[in-house]
Amino acid sequence: MKRDKNELFEQAEKIAVSKTIIFVQDIIDKLPVSKSTFYEYYPDGSEELDTLKKILDTNKVAIKENLRYKWLHSDNATLQMALYKLTSNDEEHKKLQQNYISQETTHELKNTELIISGEKFALKNNEDNSK
Repeated sequence: MKRDKNELFEQAEKIAVSKTIIFVQDIIDKLPVSKSTFYEYYPDGSEELDTLKKILDTNKVAIKENLRYKWLHSDNATLQMALYKLTSNDEEHKKLQQNYISQETTHELKNTELIISGEKFALKNNEDNSK
């Protein structure tokens, strides 16, 4: 069983390094074991699963870098706009939006009535609550 587990991990690692794999489930789908067996062999937090996840993270970064490179060198306005939004500061990003909603909240409670199931409850501002 140990040997099979090691062989399975080597196979999983080879699949993960293919650069197109970004999800653990994609690795499992290409292995000759069920999902439950895979996680029985390599439970969450195991060294093997952590190794596979690091490979997948590397693949994700490589894919994103490749996409951004293509967007940068593309004549497609939509792709250029997407890249600009990724690289813009907050002020630029707000100006690029078709709709921008700003939400501000205060923590001040004013004299209010709350009605729950027909019963009225008075909510009063109590200045001494901060103590």
